[in-house]
Amino acid sequence: MVLMTMIARVVDGLPLAATMQEDDQSGCNILEYQNQAKMLFRKLSPQSPTRCSIETGPYLFHYLIENEICYLVLCERNYSKRLAFSYLEEIAQEFYLQYGKRVNTVTRPYTFIEFDTWMQRTRKQYAEGGARARRAAGGAAAAQLGGQLGDVQRIMMQNIDDVLQRGAILSELDTKTQNLSMMSQKYKKDATYLNTKSMLVKATAGAVVLLVFVLYFWIL
Repeated sequence: MVLMTMIARVVDGLPLAATMQEDDQSGCNILEYQNQAKMLFRKLSPQSPTRCSIETGPYLFHYLIENEICYLVLCERNYSKRLAFSYLEEIAQEFYLQYGKRVNTVTRPYTFIEFDTWMQRTRKQYAEGGARARRAAGGAAAAQLGGQLGDVQRIMMQNIDDVLQRGAILSELDTKTQNLSMMSQKYKKDATYLNTKSMLVKATAGAVVLLVFVLYFWIL
């Protein structure tokens, strides 16, 4: 079962749209996993894997990155990974078709919240026994009979704690790098100021010596 779907901009982690089951329907604390998803979005970068599965307690996050937009779902562990990524691909195609040109212009979170209606309808079709679930299952069986291994089986699997901790370390390193850069710029400005001051002192001393020399000969 797909419990939650979220869409965010990769460059800054801004949530763009979301849909989720109510807690009493899903049997889990959706808010907790929603917060995890938001933290995950903030750790993403253009260098992140474009497809990944992440373990989080009894559930799995699956995400897909296309056109610098991250599409993420929270699923039960026994839910088909193939179905999850088929669902993400369909969402990515439709969302980009409707809003792709506006994604980089928005500043408010959940600007495209009306996309929830489309995601809810599609999610039901990917539920166990749904039309798209049956079609995807048939396609998977045909691929296996043909001796083809789906790329979905080779998608990277990670743990949410490792991902968030690694992101925190990278964030700390980035902060230290920025601090070093600021200190370097400060030292450069200080050095320029001292050099300028030294030149002025030397020029002033030279002018004083010249003036004394001129006065000495003038008086004589």
